[in-house]
Amino acid sequence: MKGSDLFVKCLENEGVKYIFGLPGEEMEDILFSLENSSIQFIPTRHEQGAAFMADMWGRLSGQAGVCLSTLGPGATNLVTGVADANLDKSPLVAISAQASLKKLHKESHQYLDLVELFRPITKWNSTIQNVQVIPEVVRKAFKMAESEKPGATHIEFSEEVAGMEAQGEPILSKRVRRPDPDHEALQEAVSLVTKAHFPMIIAGNGAVRHGASEQLTELVKNHRIPVVHTFMGQGAVLDSQPQSLFSIGFGFHDIVMDAIDQADVIISVGYDIAEYAPDAWNPHQDKKIIHIDFTPAEVYTHYQPHVEIVADISATLKALNEKLKNASLASDGSWYFPVREAIIKDRESYTLSEGQAFTIPGVLNIMQSIMGHDDLLISDVGSHKIWVARNFSACCPNGCIMSNGLASMGFALPGAVAASLFFPHRRIVAVMGDGGFLMNSQELETAKRLKVDFTTIIFNDNDYGLISWKQQMSRGKSTGTKITNPDFKAYAESFGIKSYCPVGVKELAEQLKQSLNARELSVFEIPIDTSVNQELIKKLENLHAHH
Repeated sequence: MKGSDLFVKCLENEGVKYIFGLPGEEMEDILFSLENSSIQFIPTRHEQGAAFMADMWGRLSGQAGVCLSTLGPGATNLVTGVADANLDKSPLVAISAQASLKKLHKESHQYLDLVELFRPITKWNSTIQNVQVIPEVVRKAFKMAESEKPGATHIEFSEEVAGMEAQGEPILSKRVRRPDPDHEALQEAVSLVTKAHFPMIIAGNGAVRHGASEQLTELVKNHRIPVVHTFMGQGAVLDSQPQSLFSIGFGFHDIVMDAIDQADVIISVGYDIAEYAPDAWNPHQDKKIIHIDFTPAEVYTHYQPHVEIVADISATLKALNEKLKNASLASDGSWYFPVREAIIKDRESYTLSEGQAFTIPGVLNIMQSIMGHDDLLISDVGSHKIWVARNFSACCPNGCIMSNGLASMGFALPGAVAASLFFPHRRIVAVMGDGGFLMNSQELETAKRLKVDFTTIIFNDNDYGLISWKQQMSRGKSTGTKITNPDFKAYAESFGIKSYCPVGVKELAEQLKQSLNARELSVFEIPIDTSVNQELIKKLENLHAHH
């Protein structure tokens, strides 16, 4: 057996189904070892696409997604997707080939020190320079990637080691049990919650990850505590629950902040500071914070918890529910109703009538009326991401997915490819701007080749719209953001993919419904009027001046 055979055996042992990547000559042995394995190698059109696919696979499955590249430019192309997975807490294992060991001490063709390159964007990374260590390195890469909080790891594999004679067996792969919550910390939390007049929950990335959603919903319902979601915590408690105040995370003072300003105790559940800085919701450092997460709180001036419960999130919430069972709370359980009503009214105000120009929130309202409780929305990064987070409700935990730690454009299209492989039975819609679409649009070919189906929606404003929105807010004008685009319909059709350019509200609704029901791979181009962006800011300023 060769080193590459042992390596692939170890990957099989970890339950790897797919490896996304690009072939290269330095990984010839690995590719031929994969050919005879149970793992399917999926050639993508760019390493960034491969890394985003692995990122999404990890996010949805909880098991590390795997991407593979050659050395040099192949490895540097993986960087953005690997960093995205790391900051979004998605388990991912990146594998890059390397030149033979006798070249590593001198300048040579395509050689870069990849372990140094990946160090700042991974939880752990290592090189394999000896066949004996293959089982340990692979097991460690997966164990580190999948343990809380999950993230990215990287393995550099020299072509020479891949070809060497090897003996050995994979190391047993077992899930690690996490600790139960501390009894005293729970008591302190209970006392804070029962005495709070305006308690509130912030549900973050960790709240959708491990069945925490059920326990959280129970806590929210039984004690009528309002809950807001970060962009990545969406769906932890469904927005149809009367306690949901939808989302936070905007760079402006939205309606939801009226409730947050009143809150005296904040229970943060699986909240990642990388998503939304606490300065925004705790500017005066006067809120009592209960931190519930797998890991201790980051040291942060605006985030100093009174209690930290560091344990399995679902176990903690279950214990909290038990202890609060017959407790009476000081809060009246309805203090936040006016805020919820104002948000719902605001969302409805964007509903489009026939003849009006398309706007992003208007289109999202149409999508919301069509998409069902098991459908999945994936959002790219741009002005549409703000509207998705603000105006679209996930229909289930992890039912609305976006890149928010690194917030990388170009994430949604490759993400939809991986999501379709993981959930072949779900209807998936990926929304993106014209900017994000053209960053990884080549992966449409990968999708077509794999015969997966999802709907791509391109919101087209011929602009890097989020940046011009922000520039308008700070300067009253924008610069350096204007772009032009190809004929998106012709582009999609050149891949043999069904394409739509709906005119009018009724036509969009009909075509979208038909496309989703037909389970076809399709692309929609929707020209959008962006004046709603500035109008929103004006409207919120007037609201708060009024208060």
